[in-house]
Amino acid sequence: MGKTGWIVYNGNLYTKKFSEQVEWLLYSAKQLNIEMEAIANHDLLVMTDQTGPTLLTDKQAPDFVFFWDKDLFLARQLEHQGIRLFNSARTIEICDDKALTHVELASHGVPMPRTIIAPKVYVKLEDDRHLQKVMETIGFPMIIKEAFGSFGEQVYYIENEEVLRKKVRELGNTPYIFQEYLPSSYGKDIRLHVVGDRVVASMLRKSDDNFRANVTAGGQMFPYQPTKEEEALAIKTSQLVGADFAGVDLLFGPKQEPIVCEINSNAHFKNIYDCTGIDITKDMLSYIKEQLS
Repeated sequence: MGKTGWIVYNGNLYTKKFSEQVEWLLYSAKQLNIEMEAIANHDLLVMTDQTGPTLLTDKQAPDFVFFWDKDLFLARQLEHQGIRLFNSARTIEICDDKALTHVELASHGVPMPRTIIAPKVYVKLEDDRHLQKVMETIGFPMIIKEAFGSFGEQVYYIENEEVLRKKVRELGNTPYIFQEYLPSSYGKDIRLHVVGDRVVASMLRKSDDNFRANVTAGGQMFPYQPTKEEEALAIKTSQLVGADFAGVDLLFGPKQEPIVCEINSNAHFKNIYDCTGIDITKDMLSYIKEQLS
C-alpha cells in the first residue's frame, strides 16, 4: 500500500485563488500515485483537557500532511501525534513572522537589510521615544512591514519623520518591523522556489511605478536564471528555517549582490507556473515521496 496524505487548507480563506491550488495539488498527487485528501483546518479541531491535547476527528491519521495553512495549533497537534508535516510547524511559524525570520537568520551571516523590531505595544502607542533611535540607525526613506502579512499589502514606504510618526500611531499594537530601504532594488526582486537542496524555478518581478515588486501590487513577472550566488543563498536560508520547500525573495544590493527579503513557507505556485511553465507541485510532491520512502 502507498503512502496517504492530507492537504490541510484554511476553510475560511477558500477563495478561487486558494481552491485552484488545492485542486492542483490533488491532481499532481494523483499523477504521482499519491493518495491525498483535502481537509479544511476547521474540520480538525484541537481539544485539550486533563488527559492532554487531542484531535477531534474520526478520520484515520495519514502518513503525512502537506500543510497548506498557518494554523500553528493544528500543525503542532498533528506533529504531536507523530505525523510528518511538510512544512513543519516551526518552519511555518518562523516564515509567517517577519520579525522572527530576521532574528533566526541574523546569526548565520545571511545578508539582509538592517532591521529593527518594533517594541511590543499594549492597546495603543503612548511613548514613541524609540523612534529617534530608529531614525538615527536606519534613516530615510525606510520601510515598515507588518510582521504578519502577505502579497506586499502590509508594507509601507516611509519618507520622513512626519509620515513615520503617523504610521506607527496608526499601527498601534500591530507587530511590525522597521527596515532599511534599498534604492538599488526599487520595484524589483526575484522569487526562487526551493525544494530540498535545489532551486526548481525562479522569476524576476518588476514594477515601474511602485517600490514593491509583488504581482498583487501591480508588478510584472519574467523568467529568470539566477546566479550561483543567488541559488546558494536561497537554498541556505530555506534550510536555516528548516523548510522542505519555500519561496525565497531576494533583493538587489548596491552592487547587485543578493540580499534576503523574506521566506515564504506557503508560497503559491500559480504565478511561477504562468511565468515559467514549471509546475513546482510535481517537485514538491516528488520530494515528499523521496522523504517517506
